Amino acid sequence: MKEKLKKINEFEWLLPKGVRERMKVDAKIIANKKLIDAVEDAAVQQLTNVATLPGVVEPVIGLPDMHWGYGLPMGAVGAFDAEDGIISAGLCGFDINCGINLIRTNLTADEIRTKIRELVPSLFDAVPCGVGSKGTLKLSPPELDEVLKRGLDWAVEKGYITEEDQKATEENGKMSGADPSKVSDLAKKRGGPQLGTLGAGNHFLEIQEVSHILDKDAVKKWGIKEPGQAMIMIHCGSRGLGHQVATDYLKIQEQAVRKYNIWLPDRQLVCSPVKSKEGQDFFAAMKAAVNYSFTNRAVMTKWIREVFEKIFGKSWEEMDMKTVYAIAHNIVKLEEHKVNGEKKKLYVHRKGATRSFPNLPVIIAGSMGTSSYLLKGTETAMEKSFGSSAHGAGRSMSRHAAIKRFWGGKVKEDLLKKGIVSQATHPKSLAEEAPEAYKDVEAVVDSVHGAGISTKVARMVPLGVVKG
Repeated sequence: MKEKLKKINEFEWLLPKGVRERMKVDAKIIANKKLIDAVEDAAVQQLTNVATLPGVVEPVIGLPDMHWGYGLPMGAVGAFDAEDGIISAGLCGFDINCGINLIRTNLTADEIRTKIRELVPSLFDAVPCGVGSKGTLKLSPPELDEVLKRGLDWAVEKGYITEEDQKATEENGKMSGADPSKVSDLAKKRGGPQLGTLGAGNHFLEIQEVSHILDKDAVKKWGIKEPGQAMIMIHCGSRGLGHQVATDYLKIQEQAVRKYNIWLPDRQLVCSPVKSKEGQDFFAAMKAAVNYSFTNRAVMTKWIREVFEKIFGKSWEEMDMKTVYAIAHNIVKLEEHKVNGEKKKLYVHRKGATRSFPNLPVIIAGSMGTSSYLLKGTETAMEKSFGSSAHGAGRSMSRHAAIKRFWGGKVKEDLLKKGIVSQATHPKSLAEEAPEAYKDVEAVVDSVHGAGISTKVARMVPLGVVKG
């Protein structure tokens, strides 16, 4: 399928709807030549599959971090008409609202380095990590329902974060219409003890240094003053609760496909009509998982601030530890976009993708040991990608392959040689997340910048890494 890609320009490639039967719309990939050459043909095929679904709106988008995934590639966007389109758990992703919080400080990287060997283990102890990790919070069933329904309203009320943090969060950290009753008891059982935990996989907590400022006006607005400033990045999601919500509704949508006689090129693309009970039930449950995830990162924000206070002997306010922005991946949003010159409401599925609205922050995480970026959303993104951008470097190697190829102890040594102190629950966690198992984040960011769907603001490099 890759051989059918047509080059539009240096950063955009077209898959016309005529390249295969039943495609209703074009597909497009935003990436430079290096990334296009490396992407799997199977991932390109998946884009064309999505282009066959009911109510799909042109184009289906592949982003530069794109790689083969469940149904839709990770690093892709599919938008569907709000009247006759579909909504899909698989096109949302299993780790609902696996997002990023970026926190600034007024500490310098040199100040961090003097404490880094104390700081990383202290953060590792304070923030529960690893598969199935449980937090210190003990929520009753009614309290968990409050989290699912109210999101960051609950976190502010309980003192985990401030209203200022909440305002610097996508959706203000609360998607309205979340319905805890649409979340299964098993999902709640899994998520109840996990609030305030990092988890495993590609989730991380990273202390970073601003290495380059690339947009002076934007950084000033967002409280970043100069190179050498220390930052904190949290990357995690809705843990077992979100995974179970996705799993539950994939089964429900398998039945819905038969009930509504929906033709699929791939059974992983199970879905429901947007106006069906199955579709709206998933949307309400997904919103609850989104709210849980925003709250999960908020609780960790409190733990992180407390560690910094203990080690540096200052209040977090004195250290200006404020949220620059908190952004979501793996999410479905009902948004208004222009289609053929007319404004239309669409269900935008961002799987391994993130929002890029004009002049709002966009955060792209690198792989462990490489740079991450703060960018700015653009009007061009609204025109080209339904207001979306890449979310990270994107895997170039499966976790299984990475574990076979890399040894965690050697990864830890190599990071230390770069001045990066790391701690994980198991050496395999470092092996599967080795920097070499990911695409080149510089190429990913150059591609979104070159295509104009988000523009560079600041570049950060890691000083310390905590992994599950």
